[in-house]
Amino acid sequence: MFIKDFFKTISVVVSFFLVFILGAIKSVIFGPVATLILIVGSVGVIFGFLPAHIVWTIHAIVKTTRFDAPLKVAILICLPALFAIWLGLSIAGSVLVGIGYGFFTPWVSSFEAFRYDGVSERFYHCLVDGTWTAIKGSCTVVQDFKDVCYHSYRRILNELRESPGSDGPRPLRFVHVPGCIIAGLMGLIVEIPLYTAIAIVKSPFMLFKGWQRLIHDMISREGPFMESACIPVAGLSIMLWPLIVVGSVILSIFSSFFIGLYASFVVYQERSFRRGVAFVIAMVAAFDEYTNDWLYLREGSVLPKPRYRKKKPSESSELPIVQNQSVRGKFTSALAEAPGIIMPNLTSSRSVRQAIHEVKMFQMWEHTMRSCEIKGKELIDANVITQADLRNWLKGKDTSESSIVDVGVQSYALLHTYINSIKAGSDGLLLLDGTEVTYLNRPQDRLMDWFFQPVMVLKEQLKIIQLEENEVRFLEKVVVLGNHAARMMAWENQCSHPQDPVRAAQIEGISRRMTGIMRSISMLPTFRRRYRHIVKGFLVYSGGMDESSRGFSSTLPKDESTRSGTSNTVSSTEIV
Repeated sequence: MFIKDFFKTISVVVSFFLVFILGAIKSVIFGPVATLILIVGSVGVIFGFLPAHIVWTIHAIVKTTRFDAPLKVAILICLPALFAIWLGLSIAGSVLVGIGYGFFTPWVSSFEAFRYDGVSERFYHCLVDGTWTAIKGSCTVVQDFKDVCYHSYRRILNELRESPGSDGPRPLRFVHVPGCIIAGLMGLIVEIPLYTAIAIVKSPFMLFKGWQRLIHDMISREGPFMESACIPVAGLSIMLWPLIVVGSVILSIFSSFFIGLYASFVVYQERSFRRGVAFVIAMVAAFDEYTNDWLYLREGSVLPKPRYRKKKPSESSELPIVQNQSVRGKFTSALAEAPGIIMPNLTSSRSVRQAIHEVKMFQMWEHTMRSCEIKGKELIDANVITQADLRNWLKGKDTSESSIVDVGVQSYALLHTYINSIKAGSDGLLLLDGTEVTYLNRPQDRLMDWFFQPVMVLKEQLKIIQLEENEVRFLEKVVVLGNHAARMMAWENQCSHPQDPVRAAQIEGISRRMTGIMRSISMLPTFRRRYRHIVKGFLVYSGGMDESSRGFSSTLPKDESTRSGTSNTVSSTEIV
């Protein structure tokens, strides 16, 4: 038995070094191409959209009703500096991401081939993975970055321009304008060098503590080293841990720019230059305390932490930072006061088998896309969405009815996810494949932290008000068509406007929150690219485009893509 384990260990070590050399060769050959595509493409997008960004931003600031005249003047004065910071950070980020993605994707892909069964299949994927896929992936990253710079940024500015504040514009006297500008400059001067110094000083602790954790897992065969298929990737993580530490330091330096500029908003919100200065000092101490906590050093910080809010710090939600809930063991809010480095987990890792019941992020993503496809075809069958709507959206026309395809279909899909979950008595969300997502098994992902809590709160609100059949149908109209009264009248889904004004206000409030959630999700980089593919499928399904000429194939099985509709339609019964 000992001899068998010995030879098995030797084979794993030899395979590791062979794949390591193969991955390095692939990185040298294909890395420069992928890196060049990503850097040139991203920088081209940055400079190509810069004039439009300037015009759109100035127009949104001038037209918005959320700011009064002095605040608009202060923002316009700072705008050249803000765009200069944007250019510097975005170009530097493009270079770093391009180098990291281009050279390490082929390398890591070679090790990921160990998850396949069979020697021949592993050998094939070790040779192929990370070659053409790395080059194609760099093009995809550039496309997603373009979508963020064009569509997502425009949507943010449109919301700023069109949606007034809850209490109207908050007045700002001209006497506070110099204070806002000086506080922002002071924040940059103080936060950037001090954040950099703290991150560099504590990076050796992060380096050796991370190595200690990984080596302990390797010796005791815990965490990623418990599964044989994960050992090569875990071994690679030991070798590349110094680069991960360097990346964390760079991210902390990047975050210091935004933390420093936020001092201007503290002066605006608190009407006090002194509190803005206190914020600058307090954030240095908060960052020091945060890094001490993550690296298991001494508690707290020796630096002063003055109070910069009139209300208690626990009531403030400014500058949220996501905590790792697997470390904390808490499933409540994942937001805290202090910003910090995006640090890897230094606690004992879970094995693959221990995490097997955890819902993965791609399952949530696939459910969202698949649900949009199913429910969108239902709306096409009901003649709620026309070919003109689909064509205008694909052409990027900014019409008053573009929101029907842009957000209406997605909100309609989310609504029926809520309905199915409530009817099934689920404590969380019920996916199309029958998986139930709750606070306990949800993806432990920072991106998921931002959206899961609002989604669950809205589900509980919808459950509490107990909509009846007629009210469900009315809510469907509102989430899909919004304020388009003529099209709401044309959609005959056996509903009528609630007679009780309080009830109608509740339904419309649910609709606005649901639309807001989906509008925020649709700003994510990969969402528009995937959703555009689905909208092209809608056009094929409605007979508005030749499928063979476009080379399009639906992501749904044929029995779910028939024109007669789907079996996922929810019956109109009362939601309890």
